[in-house]
Amino acid sequence: MNTDSISNPTLDPNDPLFIHPALREIEVFARHEFGDMTLVYTLNRATGQMEWSFIPSALSEQVVARRTHLHDDIQVLGQNPEGRAAPWMLTPLVQVRLREQDSAGPYAPGITMRYGAGPALRFVEQHVERIADRTEIVTVLRTEGALAYECEHRAWHFDGEPGLRVATVFRNISAAPLTLQLLTTFSLGGLTPFAADDAPERLWLHRSRSWWSGEGRMESTPLEALHLERAWGTGTLRVERFGQVGSLPVRKFFPFAALEDRAAGVVWAAQLAAPGSWQFEIGRRGDTVDLCGGLSDREFGHWMKTIAPGEAFTTDEALLTVAAGDVERACHRLTALHKRARRAQPVSERELPIVCNEWCTSWGNPSHDNMVAMARRLRGTPVKYLVIDAGWYRPDVGDWGASQGDWMVSAKLYPHGLKATTDAIRAEGLVPGIWFEFETVGTDSAAAKNETAHLLQLDGRPLTAGTRRFWDFRDPWVTEYLSQRVIAFLREHGFGYMKVDYNESIGLGADGAESLGESLRAHLAGVQTFFRAIRTALPELVIESCASGGHRLEPSFLQLCPLASSSDAHECLEVPILSAEQLTQVLPEQNLIWAVVRRADDERRLAYTLAACFLGRLCLSGDIHDLSDDRWAFVLTALALYREAVPAIRDGTILRHGERSPSHRHPRGWQAVTFTTPDLAVVVIHTFADAPAELSVAFPPDAWRVAEAFPAASANLWDVCDGALRMRGAGDFAGLVLILRAL
Repeated sequence: MNTDSISNPTLDPNDPLFIHPALREIEVFARHEFGDMTLVYTLNRATGQMEWSFIPSALSEQVVARRTHLHDDIQVLGQNPEGRAAPWMLTPLVQVRLREQDSAGPYAPGITMRYGAGPALRFVEQHVERIADRTEIVTVLRTEGALAYECEHRAWHFDGEPGLRVATVFRNISAAPLTLQLLTTFSLGGLTPFAADDAPERLWLHRSRSWWSGEGRMESTPLEALHLERAWGTGTLRVERFGQVGSLPVRKFFPFAALEDRAAGVVWAAQLAAPGSWQFEIGRRGDTVDLCGGLSDREFGHWMKTIAPGEAFTTDEALLTVAAGDVERACHRLTALHKRARRAQPVSERELPIVCNEWCTSWGNPSHDNMVAMARRLRGTPVKYLVIDAGWYRPDVGDWGASQGDWMVSAKLYPHGLKATTDAIRAEGLVPGIWFEFETVGTDSAAAKNETAHLLQLDGRPLTAGTRRFWDFRDPWVTEYLSQRVIAFLREHGFGYMKVDYNESIGLGADGAESLGESLRAHLAGVQTFFRAIRTALPELVIESCASGGHRLEPSFLQLCPLASSSDAHECLEVPILSAEQLTQVLPEQNLIWAVVRRADDERRLAYTLAACFLGRLCLSGDIHDLSDDRWAFVLTALALYREAVPAIRDGTILRHGERSPSHRHPRGWQAVTFTTPDLAVVVIHTFADAPAELSVAFPPDAWRVAEAFPAASANLWDVCDGALRMRGAGDFAGLVLILRAL
């Protein structure tokens, strides 16, 4: 923000250049360069309040001075100029609300817990730390008096990355316990710095919605449609609070939000590393908009946490970026930050191996004979992993879907023991994998009936949702039990792959802490600690994160697991649409997409199914050993082409083209996604109902040639000219993949 024009506090109140008293002591405190981004910290010298924001460095000259009065607003004329509302105000760098504080009001209770009454955080110091390839800005804020506490706002950046990470540390420096009800992970203010006024009709909020088998639908809404225009005064806060409560973090929304200034062509975007309840708030008290996020507060997620004197609490991190461009470019900058965690994953993941999972083959009846038949069919193919899904523990009587938790191998399905099956799979050149849902126990299991002391409780009773109860991962007994039933089991049977499923939400939380929300947070921290223990014990094990499909497609679980299930939409027409939508939230190299093949499928249907998997990781399932030889040969052609496409899927620049169908279940039109590197490009096209007779995909103007096409018969539908790929005559519900190489 340019503050040169607000440095003179002596002007006459009736002068058009009058500066509102609330703005006279505001100045830019510091600027820091993080890659192609400039961080700006602004300080009110009188109050000690600090705000931060960041902008694309290339657009620094386009930042404008904000107006310093509302004299030209006819709705406030007639008031004493000194008493008129300030046009804008700073947003605190850290937002804290204690149980010991009152609400600041007015009209805030029930819609926001920000801006609590009581001592405000004042700026103390800022310093920069440099360790290896990481630069971190630490800003210290502090209050005084009976409710004395200190906050560290930590923002760090790794060289070469297109975004940064943020976390907040709260430290109790008083003589008595303090109970948090709200602590933001990040709080951005001053949006947009490219408008001098309240930026009418140019600010948009982007959110990604999600339901079961519908994980991903970008929603873009002008702030006016959210009723977030400024009021004539700045005494009240207008806010949109949204998020998710429970242990399925990608439910209703992904933990993502972006604010776009369409006039400036700039997008600010954030993802929360949130294994449990989380929230965002976008609000305004004047001209400028603020965006904050973090753990759900007391009102939204029943979270309170008591911090003893001298103790501290650190939030999970948030990933942030700012982009000159559109929201999809901002999203890809965010997901690029996920790549760092992949360095710690098994080296085999670099090549994006193909997975075959038998779930859509046996639907819960994965016998030894079935697995061996599949392994024989897959021998010598590009498939690396063959995964035994749910049901391997099925009891002789009762509901296998309510029996997980004891993890006893079914003697009926595996009469010679499970080791005989894994040995047979390895003999065919494949790596065996297995399904677990180790965080829950089925209500028919012995564990659910006999070990209730080690389960999460709610109101003094085992917390039960449908046929599931939940281990309490704050209990050391639980991790010891699971170390034997899971880690030792994996080692004993020689598994190289584990699919970890999770199929219910805990809800608000459980007993055993100062709030339901804190019990949930601590429990999920224990869950993730156990994931790390598995990695330590079995460093070459590949772990797939699944939660009724894609309910854990968020940064903290994506950091722990090299790949994740995208959806339970196994065989639906919307699979390519969901997979394309998810590219805004997940790296394609981590997003496992079902390719369920059926013996009744013709080649057109097989191509539609298989082409969708080129939008991420390929997971084969279905009638693997029942396909005719010619249909199986067709499938193998796609698998071989996928191996060639891996470098572009993994490293390419992603662009989405085509039409966005209003309905995912009944799609119309077409879409294309391109993955482009300097020498290799992959184009994935799907048509839906009412597809146009001709479609065009914009492409870099360099010289390219179509090297391969799938299906091969589609090669004559395409030509490359004038910076575009043009296709004619694909028809409805077609799936096509093109491999292009630079000339």
